[in-house]
Amino acid sequence: MSAGPSSTHIGFIGLGVMGRPMAERLLSAGYDLVVHNRSRGAIEAIAGQGGRDGRSPAGVGRASDVLITMLPDARAVGDVLFGPDGAAAGLRRGSTVVDMSTIAPAAVRDYAARLAERGVSMLDAPVSGGEGGAKAGTLAVMVGGDAPVCEACRPILECMGNTVVHMGPTGAGQTTKACNQIIVALTIQGVAEALALARRSGLDPARVREVLLGGYAQSRVLEVLGPRMLTGNFRPGGRASFHLKDIRIAYESGLEAGALLPMTSLVYELFVGLRARGFGNIDHSAVAYLQRDRGGAQFRELGGDETDNDNRALDN
Repeated sequence: MSAGPSSTHIGFIGLGVMGRPMAERLLSAGYDLVVHNRSRGAIEAIAGQGGRDGRSPAGVGRASDVLITMLPDARAVGDVLFGPDGAAAGLRRGSTVVDMSTIAPAAVRDYAARLAERGVSMLDAPVSGGEGGAKAGTLAVMVGGDAPVCEACRPILECMGNTVVHMGPTGAGQTTKACNQIIVALTIQGVAEALALARRSGLDPARVREVLLGGYAQSRVLEVLGPRMLTGNFRPGGRASFHLKDIRIAYESGLEAGALLPMTSLVYELFVGLRARGFGNIDHSAVAYLQRDRGGAQFRELGGDETDNDNRALDN
């Protein structure tokens, strides 16, 4: 498979917060792009930039040499690939599926085996870097699957990320993403607790954050999510419900591997509590206010929307 823009037809399913800017990066690179999404608005936006509407997952599959999926969970990926009018029915032998969602390694291995029976390769290639990284093309891409398939798809992946690393066999990308999410989740909690201590001790938490950014405590979480915690701006960037799903994957991966993950377990329970209070759809940095919340009023004051409590799978 040649992965050059002039010869490779790419399908993209899942044009959410992350998927749409990733698809736009591929269009900017000159790839022929056919798309599908649950909501029409994103399809029309991509079509306005030169993409094509595949009309269904199977339609996208028929038009694709490489099919990229960017969806919220394993069930959504399975439905898109193998459900009624699923993409697998349209994919040709020799084509490749690149799932860039964050799902369990076991699910990836199952889907890859089912696709292999059809003569279709699969890579798991979850990403880190958030919406900003998706727009800038600076995502970190963690790839699992056959090395030759990864190398064939590398020019495509490098349109979306400036760090593309082959991690090992099928599922290795998702295991790496689980490691990433452990660090992110535990760092979010650490920053939240540090700012809470500063506030309760009568210090200006904004000044505490400023000086911490200059030392060993500096982190991307402190830099980007710290201001959200200080101002209470919890309009969703990374939704808490998605982060809960990711931490559950990490915790279950630890059980499968026999790795002891006590802090991951604790932070998982904190995110369970956040969603249980009706705040699965606000930003994951809102875990900072769990200890202060009393019945939801704090979140309404700080930008959370208690009524926005649809925890069903959403486009990633």
